[in-house]
Amino acid sequence: MSSGTEAPSRRQSHQSGGSAPSLRIKSLAALLVNQIAAGEVVERPASIVKELLDNALDAGAMRIVIEIEAGGVDLLRVTDDGVGIAPEDLALALAPHATSKIFESADLDHIGTFGFRGEALASIASVSRLSIRSRPRDEESAYTIEAAGEVLSEQRPESGPIGTCVTVRDLFFNTPARRKFLRTSQTEQGHCLETARTLAMAHSHVGFTVRIDGRERLNLPAGQSPKQRVVAILGEELAPRLIEVHADEFDDARGLALWGLAGLPELARPTLKGQHVFVNGRPIRDRTIQHAIQEAYRGLIEPSRKPTAVLMLEMAPAAVDVNVHPAKAEVRFRDSGLVHSVVHRALREALLRADLTPKWPGQDRGGFREFGSDRSPGPAGQLGSGSGGSVSAAAFADSFKQAVGGPDARIDYDALRSAMGQHVPEPSQEVGPIPVARPADRVLQVHKSYLVTQDEQGVVIVDQHALHERVMFEQIMQRLQSGVFESQRLLTPAVVSAPAQRVERLADLTPLFEKLGVEAAPLGPDTIAVHAFPTFLFDKGVDPSEFLSDLLEQAETDGFPSSSEEALHEIVDMMACKAAVKAGDRLTEQELAELVSMRSRYERASNCPHGRPTSIRLSIRDLERQFGRT
Repeated sequence: MSSGTEAPSRRQSHQSGGSAPSLRIKSLAALLVNQIAAGEVVERPASIVKELLDNALDAGAMRIVIEIEAGGVDLLRVTDDGVGIAPEDLALALAPHATSKIFESADLDHIGTFGFRGEALASIASVSRLSIRSRPRDEESAYTIEAAGEVLSEQRPESGPIGTCVTVRDLFFNTPARRKFLRTSQTEQGHCLETARTLAMAHSHVGFTVRIDGRERLNLPAGQSPKQRVVAILGEELAPRLIEVHADEFDDARGLALWGLAGLPELARPTLKGQHVFVNGRPIRDRTIQHAIQEAYRGLIEPSRKPTAVLMLEMAPAAVDVNVHPAKAEVRFRDSGLVHSVVHRALREALLRADLTPKWPGQDRGGFREFGSDRSPGPAGQLGSGSGGSVSAAAFADSFKQAVGGPDARIDYDALRSAMGQHVPEPSQEVGPIPVARPADRVLQVHKSYLVTQDEQGVVIVDQHALHERVMFEQIMQRLQSGVFESQRLLTPAVVSAPAQRVERLADLTPLFEKLGVEAAPLGPDTIAVHAFPTFLFDKGVDPSEFLSDLLEQAETDGFPSSSEEALHEIVDMMACKAAVKAGDRLTEQELAELVSMRSRYERASNCPHGRPTSIRLSIRDLERQFGRT
């Protein structure tokens, strides 16, 4: 290449067709402007469904029908019974940046409608053949107008019911390159259906019908309660595994009210598809809320899994900015800290109230757990009987004692009181309901790994290591919060051999180690010396060298979270795992009673810190079914 000259870049050549690009500025044609806008508004047929449903909901519709053919490319039609469009406004409805929902810049600070940008219909019309038939309530007939690209027809009178019907045909007929990016008809219709289902979830008072290629795929009646609507969409089979979530900190300026349904930990999924969040009826994606949900389930599910939750937030319009995303899928909260706090607290309290003990596989889980309710199998002290009568809790306790220890099994009630730290009454002739998580008259250890006991709902089988791991985790966290963490200095440092990259990783962990009473420093390029170690880990027989070696290996293999709080939890997880009783450890009767009693004394005792269940329950109903008593 000669000095002083440069060949035009490949990108410039493509843009200018090989010639020098023009630097003159000119106004774009109206059709091109609308097609550029359509690139943001109309990504695929489902985008049109979203925009038209927003308009129908803003119009106060009580019944909406969506019709789809060939994945929405050949036909998309949305019909509603809302207020309709005045005949003199029909042509204006297809003009760019024309809307009935905002009038001045100040309106953007408190948007209370779903559609407001004023370009949706114009953008859709620029890439399809669109027609609108509408009849307001005070008109005797409907009027229709049609548009194809930049060609707009005269409006004409036509018979039709009150409301609006928007028909979109031949999507992207004049932009074939856009059409090539669409997926198969089946994929596109799936996105359309999912969009309708999502919006229907937040508007239970509105009836929704979806027909795909002439077949009805969704039919939701108007006037359902929020719970009925969510369950109808997610599936009736999930109802027993959803718990209600409530919070009310609403005011006219900044607060919020929250209602929702949260799935039990077992409903967690690998992706976020099970999470549906709405703000003032608008479906959104928001990292603040996603983080609050994940934190509420910390320790109840594996870190890689995502909870199932449907959350509906109501806020003053001025407290949330919805004008930050072309598809209105993201919002900006004026006080994101408040939102995070309320969502996290509401979910955490709901989970604490719920019975999270997993049921025996294949069990009938019964109905909804109502907010704040304490569901039980029947009247106080009574459990269902397959013979049509009932069996008292005392009778069941006697039969269980017979099964695990014989009728003469003796209980050391003084030891049990000491272990539980609470009053345990002596047995009497009249026994009331057995409290949840109260140890049975005798706890049976099976294969030195599992504990069998009972609660008011049936037989509970406990993984001794998983439960004790949760207990140890909570005890360590309590010590950290109280600032009391005893450490024992070693007379002779424990030496750990490790690859150089792990020794280098030690510096990142030192601040966390100091909080936990671990003092370790490099002794050489591939050696670490442990000078001090937590006293309680010594008491549990944990070897300092082995602990540090395993921790550094995990940090190298999995990588610790960037958040210091999350990294702290990872280290405490390992401490708890090392300190807990192991599968194969034989426990005394007092140790068994104490361990089982801890299920009621510690939060989240239903799951170990890694999210695995600590126990499962075999209900009375399932026992009766297995023995042919039902």
